[in-house]
Amino acid sequence: MKNVTFKYHPDPIKTGAFSTGEVQTCECCGKPTEVWYAGPFYAVDEIEVLCPECIASGSAAKKFNGEFQDSANVDEVSDPEKLDELVHRTPGYTGWQQEYWLAHCDDYCAFQGYVGWKDIVRAGFVDEIEETYDEELVGFPLEDIKECMINDGSMQGYLFQCLHCGKHLLWVDCD
Repeated sequence: MKNVTFKYHPDPIKTGAFSTGEVQTCECCGKPTEVWYAGPFYAVDEIEVLCPECIASGSAAKKFNGEFQDSANVDEVSDPEKLDELVHRTPGYTGWQQEYWLAHCDDYCAFQGYVGWKDIVRAGFVDEIEETYDEELVGFPLEDIKECMINDGSMQGYLFQCLHCGKHLLWVDCD
């Protein structure tokens, strides 16, 4: 991904938002690409291949009148430009149900990847998750998450990190 970075999704190849391999043709710019978007894109047209550059510039969202994250399923922040960057210039992630993007310190968090509770324990984030977890928003008691959330399981965790204070936050859904 030639010098393309995403503030709210810093490692989209690692998280699976982009696929790599045989050269494809970007449906937005028409150029060949070895890296293409594999995540959700909410648009009228069914778009199969988008290059990182067309996502980062906003040209894909503009050309196809689409969003990479449903703007109705995000935390609120005070700056509308941050929402525009998130939904129009940031690759999304794939969830079991409707994806939700968390915010902290009045900015959207960076999506870090998919996790189970054991991953959170191994990474040493238990205290942060217990502090930042919003049971009312997410809809699952923390005790159920500790017992049932398994990466690639029926209860899936989505790990985010605040860009300002560095705290980790968790979104959860089920199949």
